[in-house]
Amino acid sequence: MVVGFTYWLSTTEEHAGGNEAGHSEQSEEGGEDSAGGEAEKIFSQNCASCHGENLGGGAGPALEAVGGKYSKDEILEIIKNGKGGGMPAGVIQGEDAEKVATWLSEKK
Repeated sequence: MVVGFTYWLSTTEEHAGGNEAGHSEQSEEGGEDSAGGEAEKIFSQNCASCHGENLGGGAGPALEAVGGKYSKDEILEIIKNGKGGGMPAGVIQGEDAEKVATWLSEKK
């Protein structure tokens, strides 16, 4: 897992020295991509240890196609309240939970 996180960290624009102009341009054109990138970062920091860096699962279930099974609101409910003794409640909260729920709901 540490290797995967280190690889991810080294390949992100922010940590790999990507130019600021290109980043700003991308943000203006792809507002949803920026939000998705932020949600992915939140997921990576809080959820990937159980659900896998690539959503493939581990201690927790795979989430690659979770949006095909649950709506955004249902995913948000699971994030907030936990599920079935394995998923703890409140791992992420507030706007961060909203962002991750939206991002995961798009995984179909």
